[in-house]
Amino acid sequence: MPVESGSSASSRQAKQKRKSHSLSIRRTNSTEQERTGLQREMLEGQDSKLPLSLRSNLLDLFGQIEREFENLYIENIELRREIETLNDRLTAEGQTIDGGDLTKGALKAKASHSTSQLSQKLKTTYKASTSKIVSSFKATTSRAVCQLVKEYVGHRDGIWDLSVTRTQPVVLGTASADHSAMLWSIETGKCLLKYLGHAGSVNSIKFHPTEQMALTASGDQTAHIWRYTVQLPTPQPVADISTPCDDDIDFSDKDEADGDGDGPNECPSIRVSSTTLRSHQGVVIAADWLVGGKQVVTASWDRAANLYDVETSELVHSLTGHDQELTHCCTHPTQRLVVTSSRDTTFRLWDFRDPSIHSVNVFQGHTDTVTSAVFTVGDNVVSGSDDRTVKVWDLKNMRSPIATIRTDSAVNRISVSVNQRIIALPHDNRQVRLFDMSGVRLARLPRSNRQGHRRMVCCSAWCEDNSSCNLFSCGFDRQAIGWNINIPALLQEK
Repeated sequence: MPVESGSSASSRQAKQKRKSHSLSIRRTNSTEQERTGLQREMLEGQDSKLPLSLRSNLLDLFGQIEREFENLYIENIELRREIETLNDRLTAEGQTIDGGDLTKGALKAKASHSTSQLSQKLKTTYKASTSKIVSSFKATTSRAVCQLVKEYVGHRDGIWDLSVTRTQPVVLGTASADHSAMLWSIETGKCLLKYLGHAGSVNSIKFHPTEQMALTASGDQTAHIWRYTVQLPTPQPVADISTPCDDDIDFSDKDEADGDGDGPNECPSIRVSSTTLRSHQGVVIAADWLVGGKQVVTASWDRAANLYDVETSELVHSLTGHDQELTHCCTHPTQRLVVTSSRDTTFRLWDFRDPSIHSVNVFQGHTDTVTSAVFTVGDNVVSGSDDRTVKVWDLKNMRSPIATIRTDSAVNRISVSVNQRIIALPHDNRQVRLFDMSGVRLARLPRSNRQGHRRMVCCSAWCEDNSSCNLFSCGFDRQAIGWNINIPALLQEK
């Protein structure tokens, strides 16, 4: 009579266990209807406001969940039994206890590795889900303080752009769709001068780095250079209306600036430019001075950017390559570098440092219109887009951004503070947010029925030389606003 080996006996024992186990599952399923009927009777007897059909559906769902957990629990028990059977088989075939220990050690190591991976995944998920909460707690520990200092009202249409002079006297310039550009006293909010030389919307304004000259770009397909002379009035005391820069409640959406407002009726005006730059075949959307102020660059809807000589008004270079309309252009403060942005979702870096070579680099980091791209004092470029992101790039390695800021609204013409290296983001949703160069949110400018913009914010600009206002914003509500931003040192270090 043949003798059954130890391995075959253990195998038959495992099959019998699985067979009895499957019978237990069938027994469980056979009593399911009785259990469900009993639960339904108990359910009908309970006092609940839910309809009976909904309660019945919930009961069915909970029953399915219970069965899934029950099956998983039984499979776990079966796997444990199979592991014990394998260990017994190894022992019966002559393996030493050390071999068994090694097998158990390998299983323990594998289980430990799996547990470690699960733990790491849970930690990553937890960190991602709580990052917003943690960042909000950090912001509340040392809030930035914003003070609305002055409102500049006088334009009869939306304001597209604004800029602050780099020389004395320090004044604010605004460019509006009402075909005019205005110069304002920062302290008093009074209009000092109005430029009326354009026949179309004034889309951009930039001041000469050393002289009292302004450069404006217009929808009349030209850019104008005009000289100005202003005298600042005596400043008046300003009321303290400072508020924390965190998420203020929007109490009203009332458009209080639809009227003409207190327009500068007696403001002196200039109607003739010193230099007119012509060669574009479409709207000139932006213009800027190259370092030194002897050349200017313009960006147009004709998909080209032009480089002009200021003294002769001649076209030096035509920068072509964008597939769609340009939206903005900006020059480096200390080097002959130009960056242009476009609706083709790209921005381009033009290098004029070598007179014999004019190189260009194309960057495709966004998925929608790039509304602006600006240089910082260091080796960085900051780009904003309608895809609701802002990206910080390193000029030395621009293959991928070093920081990405994600917002809930399209971003318009951004600006970066020279001294504090803070990015101001004007949004379509009427808000202005402040971030540092690493992408950490510092503040949101207050917006309520008492202060802030009531329509889309088009542009922001920093002022480094004025104590009362160090940030300006403008929008479709026909006004510019001067803010005093106080960022605590703790927030700047984060």
